Amino acid sequence: MTRRILWTARARKSLERLDAGTRARISERVEQLAASGSGDVKRLVAVEPPEYRLRVGDWRVRFEMESQPGVVVILEVLHRREAYR
Repeated sequence: MTRRILWTARARKSLERLDAGTRARISERVEQLAASGSGDVKRLVAVEPPEYRLRVGDWRVRFEMESQPGVVVILEVLHRREAYR
């Protein structure tokens, strides 16, 4: 089941700041997540509504899947040193 991908303005802006290679790698992994649900995904503890993170090297993509059925909402793209603060 392929889900639609919805990027928030904040996520899109942080993705645009990255170099082209990193940007392409993150976009590819997000597409893979939407298509097959696979990837290095974990649910974030004590975050409501439920949020998840996708690990792409040193980068973390925070997203929601349950707020809208069939849609992956990308919230933020952060370096790992900033992702869990």
